[in-house]
Amino acid sequence: MSTAIVVGAGIGGVTAAVALQRRDWQVTVLERTPELGEVGAGISVWPSAVAVLEQLGVEGLEKASIPAQPAGMRKPDGRWVVKAADLGVEIPVMIHRAQLHDLITAEFGPAVTVRPGYDVRTIEQDTKTVTVNGELRADLLVAADGIRSVVRKTLYPQYAGPRYSGFTAYRGIADVDLDDGGGETWGRGQLFGFARLIDGRFYWYGTANQPAGAQSGPTVFASWHDPIPRLIAGSEKVLHNDIYDLTLPLVPFAQGRIALLGDAAHAMAPNLGRGACSAIEDADALARHLGSMAGSLGSADGLAAALTAYDAERRPATTKLVKRSRGLGRVAQTENPVVCTLRDGLFAVGGKLVSLRGRK
Repeated sequence: MSTAIVVGAGIGGVTAAVALQRRDWQVTVLERTPELGEVGAGISVWPSAVAVLEQLGVEGLEKASIPAQPAGMRKPDGRWVVKAADLGVEIPVMIHRAQLHDLITAEFGPAVTVRPGYDVRTIEQDTKTVTVNGELRADLLVAADGIRSVVRKTLYPQYAGPRYSGFTAYRGIADVDLDDGGGETWGRGQLFGFARLIDGRFYWYGTANQPAGAQSGPTVFASWHDPIPRLIAGSEKVLHNDIYDLTLPLVPFAQGRIALLGDAAHAMAPNLGRGACSAIEDADALARHLGSMAGSLGSADGLAAALTAYDAERRPATTKLVKRSRGLGRVAQTENPVVCTLRDGLFAVGGKLVSLRGRK
């Protein structure tokens, strides 16, 4: 049986473990924190990622329903710019990160071993094995250890790595009673969004331009339209994180017997809501390419061919997402009043054109 070490037990790492397990791999998952689990708030799971999880046997991801009330883009005073129904956009499943993590790890079987509280210090590889800390050996190592990946730094020490986006983010979960379809509100250098989770609570997030490391709170949104102040006030805890993505061009996702996955490979700004979904899709692609080369994985050439195919599929796709997320972030966070007016007008006209086209 082929063996793999997965470094990092976030969404991408545990999905990779399940995907490899279903291909008859023996998997060891290493997690530096003392307990397995996810922190954070809500997450959007788009149809492509939902399909992957369903194929892996993950249950409990209810299909998203169309909100009873309008959703879309608004101005800080509450006026609509464009409604989601006019754009005909896809609707993702909205779920808490911890709940999604639990649903995925529920699929762990005897082939998956988890070692929490394990700190990866050294990684070595040769033509036959990859070794972690001089003691754990496997045929393959999957680096799912996040944007500040130790594995990526080991493989590519000259790579610039994370870059600050220019804005910070606040996130929370509000257990409030709202009759609102949600969406996003775009201001000048600030943005606020919210959506109902499948458990009935509301996930919200706000972003604001400011220097990295500045200590602040979401008070800038106190004067914005209802229900934004109520969502913030109804949150027991508010998370605050500066937003980084990875420098372009991205490094190769494979080197020798090591594959990069998720934020370790392609951390992106959250503007498209595709980061975790991309990690899920990485896991599926990696397992699929390894499966297609199952008969030759015993040789270094067979494994190299599988990982080369994985890199060829996923690096171009995720590079586009990093660029699109970064570009949308620049548009959303602009402080220029003229550009903001033009931006909102273009969204409004675009929504009307899409709506008219849909009625033909």
